[in-house]
Formats: sequence, C-alpha cells, structure tokens
Amino acid sequence: MSEKKRRILILGSRGRLAASLMATWAATHEVSGLARPSLDVSDLDSLRRLLELHEFDVLVNGTGLTNVDRCETAREEARTVNALAPGIMADCASQRGARLIHFSTDYVFDGTKRTAYTEEDLPSPLGWYGATKREGEEQVLARNPQHIVVRVSWVFGQSKPAFPDSLIERALRDERVEAIADKISCPTSAEDTAKWLEVFFDPSLAGGLYHACNSSECSWQEYGAKTLEFASEAGLPLRTSRVEPIRLADMKQFIAPRPVFSILSTRKLAAATGITPRHWHEPLREYIFKKYAPLLSPS
Repeated sequence: MSEKKRRILILGSRGRLAASLMATWAATHEVSGLARPSLDVSDLDSLRRLLELHEFDVLVNGTGLTNVDRCETAREEARTVNALAPGIMADCASQRGARLIHFSTDYVFDGTKRTAYTEEDLPSPLGWYGATKREGEEQVLARNPQHIVVRVSWVFGQSKPAFPDSLIERALRDERVEAIADKISCPTSAEDTAKWLEVFFDPSLAGGLYHACNSSECSWQEYGAKTLEFASEAGLPLRTSRVEPIRLADMKQFIAPRPVFSILSTRKLAAATGITPRHWHEPLREYIFKKYAPLLSPS
C-alpha cells in the first residue's frame, strides 16, 4: 500500500467503480472528483482546459460510454469518450508528471479462447464498444508507458447498483428469475480494486497494462445463484432462490455482439504487487450483507 499521501483527481466520480475508489482512498489521500455537469469528456477542448485547472499526483479516468448496445449506434460519441478523451487525459497527466489510471474492459477480446486471457493476448473486439476501449488503451500507453491501463469485468460495488442488486430485486418480486448460462467471465469487487490499485500510486512501480478482477470464473447464472444464496443467508424474503438458465442467443434485445468467454488472468498484477485477488464469493457475500442485512435489523 502506498504510504505517502497523494493528490488524486477522479473523473466520472459518481460511477460504480469511481465512487468506490473515492470512498476507499479518501481515508488516506487527498481525493477530489469531477462528474457531470461540470465534466463533459465528449468536449475534448473543454476537458483539456478543465484538467489544466487542477493539481494532482494521480489522475483516474472513471468515465466511459459503457452501454454496449448504445455504442453500436452512437459510434462517434463512443469513440470520443472511450478513445480520444483518454488520450487527452494521458497528455495532461504526463505534463504534470502525474500518473493516469485508466479503466478498460474484457470486451476487447472476442471470447474464442478457452483459457484465461493475459495481457500479452492480442485483442480482437467483436463490437464497437470493445473497439473504442481498445483504442483508448493504445492512446493512453502511446502517450506514456508509465500510465496504467486496468481491464476489469462484471464490476459490483457499494456506490451504485449492479447485477447482484437487480437480481435480488427480481427475486424479491418474482417467483422465477433467469440469467445467462453460457457467458463466462470474472466478477470484480470495486472495493477490492481500490486496494489493488493503490500500490500504483508509487511511480517506481512499472506502468502498462494490467488485468484486475477477483479470482475464479463463473457464468451469469452461477453469479446469480451465489447472489441469491447470500441474500437468503442475509435474511431477505426472496420468492425464489433458484436462477433459471437462459442462452445468450435468447437475448433478442441485445444489439452488440458479446464475447462468450472473457476470463482475465491476474498473474501479472500479482507478480507486480504481491497481491493475489481473493475468490469472488468473499467480496460478494460482504457486499450483500453490508448493503442488505442492516435493512432487516429492528429499528
């Protein structure tokens, strides 16, 4: 863990991951955040001017157009936000002698591999979201290889609802819930991510591309089943504890193609930091009990 107090500026500070980073790091660092309406990363000139007004040792990009299907139709906006804006951020951080931490995604891969993807594997995005995020990675590291690009997947955290919350809400209401059984990846705790990345505040630690997620893989259905198991254990009055399987092909409302297998290897992260991410069951249980168990306590 970085012991020196750093000035950290987080962009998109109301997002699921970014807000968790702010909450975790604020205990030991000087953390500030920018979000809409004062921050508009689609206006590149405005973005550059805004960043020139701030002092920071670490700049964190928590922004992005992450609606995968919308990216297919709003292509220009997606490329500006996901690819060009990170390049501006990287320039501004470099000019200050600061480090940028930029987040990317498992969607840079096509899902045809059947072992965990490493940082050395060649990206091959299936859709425009993955393509723009891949270009963003390249923009950042071309500016300065000491910046950090972090690929994450299936993020959940206390600051904003995610898949576990939507599933619990459905199970509280309905006797039947479903989740995709043939799409495999790795859940990622936002709070765990904050702890993993704090070591990179030390500029002597090598920059570059890192995968960061909790250990062990699962399908959306398995993720959902464990969510309901923990929710039931926490005392929530669920109407069902079973998650029925559906196929990715059955999701007719999806526009963009999705990789069916996008497990990320975290061996490089562990080698660089000495931190081995824990199994996703542990932070998921903590998340559910922390968020939902107090609601059931007598007032």
